[in-house]
Amino acid sequence: MSEQKMNLTKKTLSVVVSVYNEEKGLRECYREMKGVLDTLSWDYELIFVNDGSADESFSIIKELAEADRKVKAVSFSRNFGHEAAMIAGLDYSSGDAVVCMDADLQHPPECLPKIVETLEKGYEVISMVRTRNASAGVLKNVTSAAFYWLINCISDVHFEPNASDFFAVTRPVAEVLKKSYREKVRFLRGYVQNVGFKKTTLEYEAGTRVAGESKYSIKKLLIFSVNTILCFSNMPLKLGIYAGVLSGAAGLIVLIYTLFTRQGAPSGYATIVVLICFMFAMMFLLIGIIGEYIAILFTELKDRPVYIVRETRNIKPPETDDSEAVPEETE
Repeated sequence: MSEQKMNLTKKTLSVVVSVYNEEKGLRECYREMKGVLDTLSWDYELIFVNDGSADESFSIIKELAEADRKVKAVSFSRNFGHEAAMIAGLDYSSGDAVVCMDADLQHPPECLPKIVETLEKGYEVISMVRTRNASAGVLKNVTSAAFYWLINCISDVHFEPNASDFFAVTRPVAEVLKKSYREKVRFLRGYVQNVGFKKTTLEYEAGTRVAGESKYSIKKLLIFSVNTILCFSNMPLKLGIYAGVLSGAAGLIVLIYTLFTRQGAPSGYATIVVLICFMFAMMFLLIGIIGEYIAILFTELKDRPVYIVRETRNIKPPETDDSEAVPEETE
């Protein structure tokens, strides 16, 4: 009886794993995850979110779910993106705390005991910060550092450099993220760092991918970075003021130069051409920036689903009013 009572009061950890074309390393990911989770003092559920994989990833996930009831599966109707998969994991999770991580084992399962220990100390938000990422290459590491430097310079909020999509939140924080952060263009790790509550950071050393290649190309990272900057900073909109002041000052300097240096017919054709080109370049740049903000507003206004679930395994639909997250379980 005492053992049964202890099991009833045992806390549960929901581990959300985003999966996109990871068939080669998925079984190894499960083995390593389960090997660590079975050693924890908490109970657990392992939620694999299939982000519209084109390979056999979901077939493997279904096999794992059939063999292990603690494995739960959510499969999208198409690819909606890594962040949508993490949001779906938060929606479908039921544990006292939620950990989001990737299936490629670059987010080491060995960190889970330390995360649980930190949660038991009373922390509600844990951001995992990379100490290094050798497998990412020099270019991605440099651009990542440059991105965090830029966003921290122009944003009112502070982002932890090298923080990743590997994080943990308690149930109250997960509920806030589920209900209040449903933007279509989003930066989930930024929300996690700035949602408040009692938070801390833990360092981890990113390992090499268990199989396959990174799904984030330079182009995707660039688009993601631009969207993040526009979501968290209004500074680009203020460039119009600075550009106007700069153009006005340049025009005044050229006027003074022309008045004091003209001899006979006014000269300065090259200067005028340069100034016109400069001002038109600034104008088109500002129009482009405004267009990006309008595009984000248009996306939010359309209010399309963050994701659409095709089928699930071992899991009940979440309690939510969102139409994208209420399909019946498919057996």
